[in-house]
Amino acid sequence: MEDPLIFALAVLAILGTPGPANTLLATGGATVGLRRSLALIPAEAAGYTISILTLGLILGPLLAGAPGMVMAMRAAIGAYLLWLAVRLWRRGGAALALGTVVTPAQVFVTTLLNPKAIIFALGIIPFGTGRVWPYMLGFLAMLACVALGWIAAGSLLGGAAHRRGWGGVVPRVGAAAVGIFAAILLITPLLR
Repeated sequence: MEDPLIFALAVLAILGTPGPANTLLATGGATVGLRRSLALIPAEAAGYTISILTLGLILGPLLAGAPGMVMAMRAAIGAYLLWLAVRLWRRGGAALALGTVVTPAQVFVTTLLNPKAIIFALGIIPFGTGRVWPYMLGFLAMLACVALGWIAAGSLLGGAAHRRGWGGVVPRVGAAAVGIFAAILLITPLLR
């Protein structure tokens, strides 16, 4: 996808779509606020960069001929997200008191395993051309803006929840959303 406008629209549409990483960003913003959640943005950028470059340059050609490997990756990603959802659900209240509900490490691993990276690596970023780096830099700039939007939205909603005395519910809502994404990844292949 070499047209810059189409590239930008595709990247923004995919990054803006709710998913596990965006859920963690919003949960971070909702639980500890905008400023303290800014550290999550570099973690997401690092996860996407490593995943996209690995998929686009190395694994992409291998995955094209190995549907079993793709299914195994989906299962591993789904299992990790399910584990993360259970952890957020169980530790949400205690972690909220400590201000550590969502960590940069969790965002990094979740983004590293995010299925959206496959779409970016194999369909959006033009790895077949010699101009990959300008697209990657543009991708990262848009990622920072969208991530900031998710954190800000979470911060606004979390502030409203805290004012009403519902602050303890916020990590559980995030956990439920991540659990739904895990279930989708784990169940969808079984329905085919």
